[in-house]
Amino acid sequence: MLRSLSLTSRLTLFFTLLSAVIVLGLGAILLVASERHFSVLDDIVLQDKQRLVGELLAKSGSIQDTQVRLKDALDHHHGLYVLIKDVEGNVFFESDDFSWPEALALPEPGGAPKSLDWTRDGRGYHGLAQWMESRSGGSARRLILIAIDTEHHTHFMAQLQHTLVLYAVLATLVSGFAGWFAAHQGMAPLRAMKSRASVVSGQQLNPRMPVEAVPVEMADLANELNRMLDRLQQDFQRLSDFSSDLAHELRTPISNLLTQTQVALSNRRDADTYRDILASNAEEFQRLARMVSDMLFLAKTEGGIQLPSKEQFSAAQEVQALLDFYEVVADEKNIRMSLHGAGNILGDRLMFRRAVSNLLSNALRHTKMAGEVRIEISDHESSTQVTVENTGEEIDPKIMPRLFDRFYRADPSRAQPDSEGAGLGLAITRAIVEAHGGKIKVSSAQGRTRFSLEFTKT
Repeated sequence: MLRSLSLTSRLTLFFTLLSAVIVLGLGAILLVASERHFSVLDDIVLQDKQRLVGELLAKSGSIQDTQVRLKDALDHHHGLYVLIKDVEGNVFFESDDFSWPEALALPEPGGAPKSLDWTRDGRGYHGLAQWMESRSGGSARRLILIAIDTEHHTHFMAQLQHTLVLYAVLATLVSGFAGWFAAHQGMAPLRAMKSRASVVSGQQLNPRMPVEAVPVEMADLANELNRMLDRLQQDFQRLSDFSSDLAHELRTPISNLLTQTQVALSNRRDADTYRDILASNAEEFQRLARMVSDMLFLAKTEGGIQLPSKEQFSAAQEVQALLDFYEVVADEKNIRMSLHGAGNILGDRLMFRRAVSNLLSNALRHTKMAGEVRIEISDHESSTQVTVENTGEEIDPKIMPRLFDRFYRADPSRAQPDSEGAGLGLAITRAIVEAHGGKIKVSSAQGRTRFSLEFTKT
């Protein structure tokens, strides 16, 4: 049932119950303390009157004189009753118009004073019984029983209890309302955050949580929600850009295929012409196939890919094999390629070769005639670093953060006749390095561009 209640209702219920417990507890303490206080006052009064009666018994000369003195003394004390008996049970003195209960547990002669409480005819009495020596009518021991009517105390306690109950009910209601008001006001920042969140959509990702307008306890939540919205906005923008880039990249080969096919169908041609058109179409299909394959690979990396195979291999051997493969391309542009250092890598051999191959392909493409491509492998305690460096034009620092974005090219026109790439190579390289638990860095200065791949050894 509590799970269906709102947070405001839960806090209100908690405050109300807590207030009720506190108020009722204080009321109970007050009642008990008042009862004890009145009991102590009654004992003081009874002890004082018992002392007075004892003095009268000690000073009186005869029984008649003692009875007269006691009657005169008690006439001035309303609600005070005295009973004096001797050891044989003979009544020496008894207050008028008062009936003493027969079942009172009186103390034994010579025993300690005893406090007594009883109820008769709906009224409460508190008494004190004690044996004392008396000289009136000869030296004798007499039982002095003094009682006081506690009706005024009982009446006061009943009124106090009624007042406390009424106060407890009112205080609980007021506390419950105050608790609801405090909880409702305390939840106001959450309602403000809810109203901000309700307007967030794919078309409107700019609203942010009001960090300055919320309490300190909710500031962390608001900040975290804002960071989440920032990440969503960035991811949404990246997805939007990706969709736009994908449409652009697919449009070119599809447009080429459609144009060539329409031209081929417009007139009858010889077999060689058809063969050339089909060969050209095959190249476009290959480009599309590579693009789709690369996009599928990147899509898998979004959820975190598992390495197909994990083994220990020599980075230098794999890099040297790639250098041999690209040797013809390098010779065409008179580019010097060199390998320095050595180190082992724990990971997937084919994926490593694909990552380095992408960097080598880019390096050869952007290195001018008679330039240099240098690969350096450095072995560290916890990682192995592979650096691909080439000479050529420096990369603009403004575009460097976007180098690893999908379909991104530094050329705004996106037209590179000498390149068959779709702008996915660096994105794939970063995905492969991150799949190995590593990271990729890029720097460009003084006519040299360096891509550093760091592979962890664990």
